[in-house]
Amino acid sequence: MAARTALRPDAVLVQAVIAGALSFAHLHDLAAAAGQDGWKAWAYPVSVDLLLVAAWRRLRADRRSRLAWCWFAVALFASLGANVATAGLLDIQHPPAWLRIGVAGWPAIAFLGGTLLAHTTTPTPTPTAPAPTTALDPDPEVQEAAPPTPEPVEPPAREEAPALPTAAEPADPVPAVPAALVAHARKVADDHQTRTGTAIDTGTLRSRLGVPPQLADAIAAQLT
Repeated sequence: MAARTALRPDAVLVQAVIAGALSFAHLHDLAAAAGQDGWKAWAYPVSVDLLLVAAWRRLRADRRSRLAWCWFAVALFASLGANVATAGLLDIQHPPAWLRIGVAGWPAIAFLGGTLLAHTTTPTPTPTAPAPTTALDPDPEVQEAAPPTPEPVEPPAREEAPALPTAAEPADPVPAVPAALVAHARKVADDHQTRTGTAIDTGTLRSRLGVPPQLADAIAAQLT
């Protein structure tokens, strides 16, 4: 089954064989009419086809090669010109002088084209290394695909009050407030005023400082 599939006729391949055979014959007839008889007349179509194949192979490797396109056009013009010339456009029995000169000079032209096509190197593109990605420069595609995650809002840490001096029993009904505790309480009150826009009350001050109610009243009295 695989052999039958490989030998299946292709319309494009058949057309290529027909065109190649006719062009080969026309080139032979044109060379013979220009005075190249015998094996020399058969060498001309071989030379044209080889130049055409060499230029086509170079174009497969580099489509932007101007040299390959130039010699491909020269070989195609020679093949097409032979087809048109043998169709009655020229008098094959009495060929003009320029045709004899062109046929005689074709081997040197084909050799030059084949040498240039064979010995001209194809430029190879140099691979470019990808730019390193850092934490400060994330991938834009990943950055656009992933939705921004909101940062968690941490509650304000409870400020610890400085250690209070231990006393056995207060001599006065109003407890004595250390200066360091009053300064700390003033900072807490100022911070509350900045964040809320209102003065701090005694209950909030007591909860922020963690002191007894009597001591909180005494501190609030000194803050006013």
